[in-house]
Amino acid sequence: MAAPLAKSPPPGFAANLRQAHAALRAGQALRAEGWLRSLEAQCPGEVNCLWLIGAALLDQERIEESIALLERVLASAPEFAEARVDLARAYRRAGRTAESRAEVRRVLEKAPRHHRAWLAYGDTLVDLGLYAEARIAFERARVTEPARPRVEEATAALVADDRKRAEQLFREILQQDAGHVAALCGLAALSLAADVPHDAERLLRHALKQSAHVPLAYRGLGPALLAMGRVEEAHAAARQLLQIEPENPQTWVTVASVAVRFMRHEEALEAYQHAARFKPEELRIRMSIGHVQRTLGRRADSEASYKAVLAADPANPEAYWSLADLKNYSFSDAELEAMESRVAEGVGQRPGGAQLYFAVGKALEQRRRYPEAFAAYAQGNATRRREAPFDSASFEQRSARIRAFFSSEFFAAHGGSGDPSLAPIFIVGLPRSGSTLVEQILASHSRVDGTMELPNILNIVRECEDSGANRDGYPEQLNAYSAAQLAELGGRYLRETLPLRRGRERFTDKLPNNFSHVGLIHCILPHATIVDVRRHPMDACFSTFKQHFASGQTFSYDLEDLGRYYRSYLALMDHWDRVLPHKVLHVQYEDLVRDPEANIRRLLEHCGLEFEAGCLSFHETQRAVRTPSAEQVRQPIYTSGVGYWRNFAQELEPLRHALGDCLERFA
Repeated sequence: MAAPLAKSPPPGFAANLRQAHAALRAGQALRAEGWLRSLEAQCPGEVNCLWLIGAALLDQERIEESIALLERVLASAPEFAEARVDLARAYRRAGRTAESRAEVRRVLEKAPRHHRAWLAYGDTLVDLGLYAEARIAFERARVTEPARPRVEEATAALVADDRKRAEQLFREILQQDAGHVAALCGLAALSLAADVPHDAERLLRHALKQSAHVPLAYRGLGPALLAMGRVEEAHAAARQLLQIEPENPQTWVTVASVAVRFMRHEEALEAYQHAARFKPEELRIRMSIGHVQRTLGRRADSEASYKAVLAADPANPEAYWSLADLKNYSFSDAELEAMESRVAEGVGQRPGGAQLYFAVGKALEQRRRYPEAFAAYAQGNATRRREAPFDSASFEQRSARIRAFFSSEFFAAHGGSGDPSLAPIFIVGLPRSGSTLVEQILASHSRVDGTMELPNILNIVRECEDSGANRDGYPEQLNAYSAAQLAELGGRYLRETLPLRRGRERFTDKLPNNFSHVGLIHCILPHATIVDVRRHPMDACFSTFKQHFASGQTFSYDLEDLGRYYRSYLALMDHWDRVLPHKVLHVQYEDLVRDPEANIRRLLEHCGLEFEAGCLSFHETQRAVRTPSAEQVRQPIYTSGVGYWRNFAQELEPLRHALGDCLERFA
């Protein structure tokens, strides 16, 4: 505590005061206030109690009450630095920025290493538009951080992708101080890496209660909001960060990420190039430049970017895989030899190293050394599976719950619910089954915007899950939703996706995994169009098996899991056909590539679109494509992928067994 306790406090007073302070730092302001008022009644006028009550009032937005109480504290204890910092924070929240600045400067004159004072000073300077001075203040806050060595150790573990160690260290810091800004931001980064953006936002919002403008929190907030599909909020967070830290390369990385989601890829490329100028040795930024160049269709530039990374780091697994993922890149014998040498050195077993196995597999496949290629793919998948195992039984149980819940009776009872918009066209299925091709065809139509894979439906699913016991409330919690709430969810989906559109009346959402959520989509957007793109299971599953996915497709690491997943997918699609007849159009990839015009006409008719010749020449459409099929959909339709799995028939026997009798449907 910054002020001495009153003389002869009651037994246990100091311990109870620390407990109340810990609750306050953990974000439990109302609870802390109750404890503190009880303690203050035992020891009237005790300044530490009054200070913490003032801070609790501030956290509850009871700003004028907070100011009055903190001013009272400082009238009796003018050297109480912690109380003066919180008074400065309260003045700032009340719009009294000049007074806030004066108060915090008074603290810093006497205590130039006061960490919280520097954070409060930075906040006030941002409000005053003095961004250069604010940057200095936030840097001083960083270097005066009492737990700085442990923060740096945890951050180093995070950068090295040692997530377990990083989490342990950040949690140890938070056990001592539940409001520690850097530790909260570190755990948020781990939540983002684990694809739990809602947890990341919660942690970051708590950090921002401690310091409203701290750049470290905004660096995570933009990506977290993006992951939840809240692109306009993410854009605002990125612009705020750009004002505070325009010379930090991570700022420009955040700006670029937002621009990518807004489908402003030229802006994204420029932002990544800004980041590279500030930190030219950072190879991840160079990789991102290559990825955006590929998305824009600048094949030669992207290839050159990946090779530049390899020139700087000849063992970089991501660069090798990115070349392989260009699909039509041919590895030289020297490149294959170099990759195999890296495998022998154990690079493939390092964090992120599995990509190297997939690249080796691609190079061997190009040489028709099929058994060796399969062995490399299998090794890469085994490595990925150890990192992120998949529970097939759990997924099958979840699918069964969805089928049981979304019955004909359920839809009859909810008829007329949802938002009436006709705009969305959902393209569902499994990865590597032709969904990008179908989206490219539709995006070539004058009335359709192609917006790629959107996370918004999955975010609604997660929210429904979180509302149930043990965070497992989907889909049963939907029973508690009124017709108005379902309509609001549909309206929210439309509002969140509107910034991604370019003014056309229809738009695509091409997230394949939405096949599980056709029932939810129908409840909230009953007039949306749904297209299921499917491919022969042997080709589809093998193509998925040899594709390295950055995240989200953990079922693809094992042939048996793949077969069981495909069967669950078919069972769900059969169910939707039974309970929502004619809702879903099934497009068979093999039919589409063998007779494009007839199948494209059928597709357009289902979407309520008139035929346009441009849909036949889809490969000429100039648009950004981010999926692994980016290069392929820039070519005319080809049939060489049909039946390709037969080159690996012996190795794929476990897959054939796992698929079982469903293969008979694709004879």
